Amino acid sequence: MDTKKVEALLSGALEGLVRKDVGPWVEMFADDGAMEFPFALSGYPARVDGKAAIAEYLADYPDHLSLTAIHGPQFHHAGDVMIAEFSVEGSAVATGRPYNQRYISVVTFRDDKIVTYRDYWNPVVAIEALGGVEKLLEFGKEA
Repeated sequence: MDTKKVEALLSGALEGLVRKDVGPWVEMFADDGAMEFPFALSGYPARVDGKAAIAEYLADYPDHLSLTAIHGPQFHHAGDVMIAEFSVEGSAVATGRPYNQRYISVVTFRDDKIVTYRDYWNPVVAIEALGGVEKLLEFGKEA
């Protein structure tokens, strides 16, 4: 497995989010890939399975959050697992409040595609930016 390809895949997907294009994010996944959210609030999906479901889950991302900068990422590798540390700057579209979030992502890959993307993020940052728990749950509607 080419770790540099996987790093480039994730970096390109993050840059896509800044351009309000979720396509590169969806395309980095294997067809059977999954996103997991270990810190998900009750009512927010803890896991989204399959590339099609991930596309549906992210379809309205640019309607909720507008990212302006990505800082990092730093990558750490152990076999077919990559840990990515990065932060984003942006704002919530509806409120204009800042969305400055730090992430640790544990990524498992196969054949240069992501199989599992475990997303460790702080839901409090999203709640404050979006204007309340209800708005976060609306954004995180079950895919």
